Amino acid sequence: MAQQTAQLKYLHIAPRKVRLLANTLRGLSVNEAEAQLLLRRERASRALLKLLRSAVANAKNNQKLEAAGLVIAAIRVDQGPMLKRSLPRAMGRATPIHKKMSHVTLVLEESSAARKPRFEITPPPKKEKKEKKKRGEKPKPAEIKAEKPKEKAGFLKRLFRRKSI
Repeated sequence: MAQQTAQLKYLHIAPRKVRLLANTLRGLSVNEAEAQLLLRRERASRALLKLLRSAVANAKNNQKLEAAGLVIAAIRVDQGPMLKRSLPRAMGRATPIHKKMSHVTLVLEESSAARKPRFEITPPPKKEKKEKKKRGEKPKPAEIKAEKPKEKAGFLKRLFRRKSI
């Protein structure tokens, strides 16, 4: 069985919180796991989704594996380095604050029983970027749009537009 490993290091989320999400993914197919991560609201889901997609892309390009036949064989979340900070308290004391990090290791394995994926995940369409206008630059004649004449405001619009006393 061919395996593909991907690592995510120095994730600024505590390992305990990442493990809650990682434990639900163990043993799922890649398609199923991606659907789970897309629908979860936890902060770690975005990072794990990125890691999963990276591992699948590596398996496709480097080892020529079929994405539909991949399963999450193992996912391990370890403690990374901890940033130690302090919070000032009363009477000159300080309380320690530990900002924890995680290292995530994901192992994909080729499954012998390749099933048809339950979900079809399509990426959202990309938006076109608008060009920024430079300072002092006059708009081109094609960009000028005809302004519509303003409609007369009715009684209710005038009434609710007024400031209350």
